[in-house]
Amino acid sequence: MKTLNKSPHWLVIAIVFLGVVAISTGSIFVRLAIDAAGLRGVGFSLLISASRLSIAALLLTPTWGRVSWRTYKREAIFYAIGAGICLATHFSVWITSLSYTSIAASTTIVTTSSIWVAVLSWLWWHERPGKATILGMTIALSGGMIIGLADTKLSTVASNPIAGNILALMGAITAALYLMLGREAQQRGLSLSAYIAIAYTVGAMILLPLPLLWGVNYTGHSATVYFYLILMGLVPQLIGHTSFNWAVNRTSPTLVTLAILLEPVAASFLGYLLFAEVPSRRLILGAIVILTGVAIATRGNNASKTESNPQETATP
Repeated sequence: MKTLNKSPHWLVIAIVFLGVVAISTGSIFVRLAIDAAGLRGVGFSLLISASRLSIAALLLTPTWGRVSWRTYKREAIFYAIGAGICLATHFSVWITSLSYTSIAASTTIVTTSSIWVAVLSWLWWHERPGKATILGMTIALSGGMIIGLADTKLSTVASNPIAGNILALMGAITAALYLMLGREAQQRGLSLSAYIAIAYTVGAMILLPLPLLWGVNYTGHSATVYFYLILMGLVPQLIGHTSFNWAVNRTSPTLVTLAILLEPVAASFLGYLLFAEVPSRRLILGAIVILTGVAIATRGNNASKTESNPQETATP
């Protein structure tokens, strides 16, 4: 069994709550940056993605000097590079989805990454999911179908909900691949810090030139846009994920994973306050069904494990 570091219960709860609030701001900062720039679509979404990962990679620069790279197997590094490619794809498609669908729909769908981890683990590692996991997957799929049929009274940003929902689904699948490749890299001896440094840096390098190919420059935007880009790298990425990685060593990974399911709820509430996005009853129903399914599947999946990798507790 994994030995947990002891910390006061109230402190663990407070840090988990801080993490939930922090990651919930990710979609909000994306939408605020889009509105401030007056640009929507793939090009500006790639700029946001590249900026978020580049800031995160820069924050990890000290890690490169403390890692003894000669001790790691080449295949472990290759898996980390593959994870970086998946991470770049995840941010690209998920952030683009926020130009076409609601915050509620996008954040709910992308939260299903843990479901896709179970599916891909079945196909890749032949880890057959338990009955609870299969039940949760079925329920979440039903919720996804409800959201797919939902009509929403939203801001004008949500111009193509079907396309946005598909992009969010792609974001969930690529996030699952990122987590799985990370597991492979670490099982082959790569430390968590080295893995994250490689994945973030590779993802940033892939994304950096792409906005220019879509005709979007890094310069010429207002100070407000750059302010939101910096916040995106600091709050959801640094504070949010660091909080969860800290908490997972001090409490049940299941508790942390289930707490992450509050992200769509908090993000949707902020979307309502800031952008007057009012989800339809059908979308709310679909979100509840999806989150219920993910919760059941997550509990079933974690119950079958004696220990959990911190990197597998959250979607990036």
